[in-house]
Amino acid sequence: MKEFISRLRNTFLLILIMCLAFCISLLISNIFDNESLIPAIMMLAVFIISLVTKGYRYGVIASLISVLAVNYAFTFPYFRFNFTMSENLVSAIIMIIVTMITGTLATKLRNQDALKAESEMERMRANLLRAVSHDLRTPLTTIYGSSSTILDNYDVLSDEQKQKMLLGIREDSEWLMRMVENLLSVTRLDSDNVKLIKSPTVLDELIDSVIVKFRRKYPDKPIVLTLPEEFTIISIDAMLIQQVLFNILENAISHAKGMTQIEFKVYLRDKNAVFEISDDGCGIPKERLKTIFSGLYTGEIIPSDTKINSGIGLSVCSSIIKAHGSVISAENNEKGGATFRFALETENENNE
Repeated sequence: MKEFISRLRNTFLLILIMCLAFCISLLISNIFDNESLIPAIMMLAVFIISLVTKGYRYGVIASLISVLAVNYAFTFPYFRFNFTMSENLVSAIIMIIVTMITGTLATKLRNQDALKAESEMERMRANLLRAVSHDLRTPLTTIYGSSSTILDNYDVLSDEQKQKMLLGIREDSEWLMRMVENLLSVTRLDSDNVKLIKSPTVLDELIDSVIVKFRRKYPDKPIVLTLPEEFTIISIDAMLIQQVLFNILENAISHAKGMTQIEFKVYLRDKNAVFEISDDGCGIPKERLKTIFSGLYTGEIIPSDTKINSGIGLSVCSSIIKAHGSVISAENNEKGGATFRFALETENENNE
């Protein structure tokens, strides 16, 4: 299907550009009564076609059309093909050579751009793999150590010690499950065939689901909630947006040192529902603001005994919001802390 669309596009460009060049040539010929510029105009058209289409085929076809058009409409005897004259043959050969050279250069440039993009993707994959490997090592080491200790010293350990180790194993296992879910979301959203499962969702119900889940896991963490009074419906993939909101809230719990409360605000602006999650913690280092949604730590040493997400959760958030046609941003507050913000389009009020 993509190949068919590409051929259709290239054919359309070929016809369009050649028709424009022919019309311009006729106009110049009639107004100025001068045909010396016609070959240059047709050559320019062939050059443009070679640049905007893939491969050599369309450039060669354009070159042949140009030679025939110039020979038929702008070379004596008019409106008749005549290749017996040596200058006509030389002109045709020159145009074909120029087309082949242009097509070759354009193809090389496209291949270089593709190789550069692929190299950048490989570098990002390698960095992501290193970050994920680091993040997985700590909880796996804890799980292995605790389980081995329980098995080797089952009769020696008290019930309280066993329960404490088992709770640690469960917490690390839950963290690993969230990491895997985040990575699967990134993989799915980076796919060309991804399809969001959008449905009309009541804003209050969406927020309520996130807050219930958050307070169940963090009952002692204060959160101030502000919602619009208007009944609001947004067309979204509810499960993914819930993941975005929960990831941002959990990110504040994990990284906002000195935080005393989280402010979760949603307000309406134009035809959008704007989501803002702010904390009063330590804020985000300036060097991290540029790469915070890339899923990568750059130039930052991560202690081996810490269990942090390496930005994978925020990378998921960025991918999900981008798939919904919006952009997520992060900024530091003047009085301390950070704010994450994104907007989602609301449903038409008349669309029940």
